[in-house]
Parts: sequence; structure tokens; C-alpha cells
Amino acid sequence: MKVNLHGQIVLLAGATGGIGASIVRYLSEAGATIAIQYHRHKEKAEELQESAGNDSQVFQANLDDLTQTEHLFQEVITAYGRVDTLINSAGIYLPSRPDKGTSEWLEDWHRTIRINLTSPSLLCRQAILHFREHGGGRIINIASRAAFRGDTEEYLAYAASKGGLVSITRTIARAYGKENVKAFVVAPGFVRTPMVDEFFQTHGEQTIVNEIALPRLTEPDDVAPTVVFLASGLMDHATGCTVDINAGSYVR
Repeated sequence: MKVNLHGQIVLLAGATGGIGASIVRYLSEAGATIAIQYHRHKEKAEELQESAGNDSQVFQANLDDLTQTEHLFQEVITAYGRVDTLINSAGIYLPSRPDKGTSEWLEDWHRTIRINLTSPSLLCRQAILHFREHGGGRIINIASRAAFRGDTEEYLAYAASKGGLVSITRTIARAYGKENVKAFVVAPGFVRTPMVDEFFQTHGEQTIVNEIALPRLTEPDDVAPTVVFLASGLMDHATGCTVDINAGSYVR
């Protein structure tokens, strides 16, 4: 079955990351028009825009700044008149051991929560308000298996942020379903992206490969097709669900 997203406007936060860039490619192949959010990597974002076509545009916003996050959604509405699907793919994986000084540890904690939970939650809020006035829409939040099985000691904030993202997604699905707002979680395990390079350097890639059931590490292209399928409307009655993509390393 070929997914057809022609005519759909998709806001993708975190478009230039490993998973985000792959999502852009798959969305564009399905015909979607993509609002490509980036922070620092303008050249990469413009390359994605050019390859995506379909009247896709780039939008700059620092998602660590909640004012810029709020303005992002409005800028996309100004450009296109509507949003049909919001995808929150932005995130950081910041190590911070508990034996750090309190102020430094809290700084890491708050930054992780802002980018991984507060910022996407703010975008979700804006999407809900918009969807309620325009006949509905879809939200797809990229969480992590860490939300369910936990993570290592230096990633307490990361696990907490992703757990919160799962909870708000489920709540949106239950609270706004009657208004045709659907919400989904995609929860990858380790994916070969620049975000996890530091973990690989510390713990070794083979450590990760040894804990998965499949013979190779998950790639961004293993995640993106599921996101596009969720955006298609073909899984709307699975609203509130989490799709695990972790190579069998954590089976719930």
C-alpha cells in the first residue's frame, strides 16, 4: 500500500537530525509539504528543502528558547494557512552524572527537559488549539525506549523527558479524540545518529549491538516509514499508541 500525503502540511521539528532528515525524505516521497525546522544547520535544512520539493520551506527556531518555539508554529501557519500534522523529532541526549555539582546538574536537567519535553509540549498545545478549529489533525512525538525501560545513570533527565512525552501524548489522544485530534508515540531504541556518538565513544558500539535481537543497529531509515504511515491516517484508530522500534532490545 502506497501512502499518499499530497496536500498535507507537516510541521517537522528537529528536521536536520539523523531521524528527522530521514523523515523529511520519506514525507516528501509521499507528497507532503514540509515545514522544515532547524536551529543551527541552515545549509543542511536548505538541502533538505530543495530535495523535498512540494513547496516545502525552512523555518529557523531555537527550541531551547520557548518564545522562539511558540513563534515557530505561528510562522508556519502564516506561511501555509494551516498545519495537518505535527511531528516532534527534536531532542538532545546530554550526559550528566548525579555526582556533578548541584547547579551544573540542574542546568543539564533543565536544558534537557526544555528541549525534549517542554518545547514539544508547547508545540502540541498550539497544534491542539489549531486542530480544534480546523477539523482535527495528528501529532506524532518521537520518544525513546528509555521512557519505558529507563536509561543509564548519566541520562536520568533524558529518560524522564521521554517518559513525560509519552504521557502527554496519551493524554492528548484521550482528551481530544472526539474533536478528531489523534496523537501517537514512536519510541526508538539506539539509532545510528550523531546524537548518540558520545555514548558510543564511552560505552562502545558493540555493547549496544550485543543487546539487540537483530544483527545490525537501527538506522534512521528504519524509523521514518512508521512516522509517515502514522501521518497517513491509516492508523488513526491506534491513537494513543506507542510504536516500539528498538531491534528487539526491549519488548513490552
